[in-house]
Amino acid sequence: MCWADGLENGRAWPDVLEGGRLHNFAAQKNMMEGKRIINGFSGLSKEEKIRLVSSYMWDPALFGNTLLGTAHREGEMQKLYDEFSENTLGNYYFPYGVAPNFVINGKDYLVPMVIEESSVVAAASRAAKFWAGHGGFHSEVIGQEKVGQVHFTWDGGSDLLGKYFEEIKGRMISITDDLTRNMRQRGGGIMGIELVDMRHKMADYYQVKARFDTQDAMGANFINSCLEEFAETLKEYAKEHVELSKHKLEIIMSILSNYTPDCLVRTWVEGPMTEGHVYDDKYTDKEFVARFAKGVRIAQVDKFRAVTHNKGIYNGIDSVVLATGNDFRAIEACGHAYAAKSGEYASLSTVEMEGDRFRFILEVPMAIGTVGGLTALHPLAKLSLELLGNPNATELMMIASAAGLANNFSAVKSLVTKGIQKGHMKMHLLNILNTFGATEEEKKQAVEHFKHVKVSHHAVNSFLESVRQ
Repeated sequence: MCWADGLENGRAWPDVLEGGRLHNFAAQKNMMEGKRIINGFSGLSKEEKIRLVSSYMWDPALFGNTLLGTAHREGEMQKLYDEFSENTLGNYYFPYGVAPNFVINGKDYLVPMVIEESSVVAAASRAAKFWAGHGGFHSEVIGQEKVGQVHFTWDGGSDLLGKYFEEIKGRMISITDDLTRNMRQRGGGIMGIELVDMRHKMADYYQVKARFDTQDAMGANFINSCLEEFAETLKEYAKEHVELSKHKLEIIMSILSNYTPDCLVRTWVEGPMTEGHVYDDKYTDKEFVARFAKGVRIAQVDKFRAVTHNKGIYNGIDSVVLATGNDFRAIEACGHAYAAKSGEYASLSTVEMEGDRFRFILEVPMAIGTVGGLTALHPLAKLSLELLGNPNATELMMIASAAGLANNFSAVKSLVTKGIQKGHMKMHLLNILNTFGATEEEKKQAVEHFKHVKVSHHAVNSFLESVRQ
């Protein structure tokens, strides 16, 4: 069904078909006048939202039909997707791929990856296969603690507040007993609460800083619920005690921190430094490792290189995080903050050389979950976890970090040997061909032709012109 067909009766705007393109007079008027403020939008039905948003488009029917094409035919499935977010008009698809041959701590994995860049999945797969023949990936989770904070101001001084804080802390733990019971039964819960004096940063500013172990859940809602109870407890306690009530206490906000430096995973691969050609056919192993180590070292001393270097790591990590329904934004923000923990932004990966072996290491914080949230609701997220053998949170941390290290290895290897563009552009060949509207037959010919020719937009365009002539 064409979406525009549903608008045939009672169409909300005049339109004409001109030159094979549906133009909309209301759209032109709205855009020219810059009208963007819409009241009551969230209360409209989906069709009404699409009608209204379409009035800002040059081709309303194209916009509507494109959205309709993204909808699930099964109504209940689309209803589920609509409820993930607000003001949903359709679905925005990313490719769902799989990188095979990952061996992590001796266990085999097919790793699901959600990303629009084909070279990422190819690079991960290539590195995974290589290291599968050289001991695989090794990984360990160093910690799982997460942090939450109650931010408040207090004009009574730290000694006075500190005098009562042990009792306040006891009450905080007691008041959240019902909230934490299930988490405690699984081995997690509140791991510690402390009062932090931040007056050297801001006048009268303090924090209640709490540490949590949320086990297999990412735990954002759990942590925030506890923090809000902590805040209320602090406020009520201050009112109850005469000595404290004489001073002004103001709760500013209660929120988890996405910086989790003690929720940490360490993953590495290691291989020989011989005179052979294990890593590259142009360089001996010693030459390759020396160049590789220098490439990583540059990312440790130059932030311009470090940002791109770490972005490559998150190509792999984010792909797995998305595939399993986790929050890639929080995980990546944390990683970049961790990369700057010394005061200078630097590479998250390092190289160690000892004797006749070298080790390539990634140490990265990662608050990830396998229960709750989208991991339980998104159909493909659930299937991704099943594909991975239904891992717990620590195992998923190791899998995602291995994907990040695999992509980082492939990228640095390409950079210090043949260069990044040769392989990268070949992986983008189909995207370039689609940009130029190539037919299936033209694509087949192009793929064969560019097996031995450097790919570029100009080269692809020239090839298509020659084929079409």
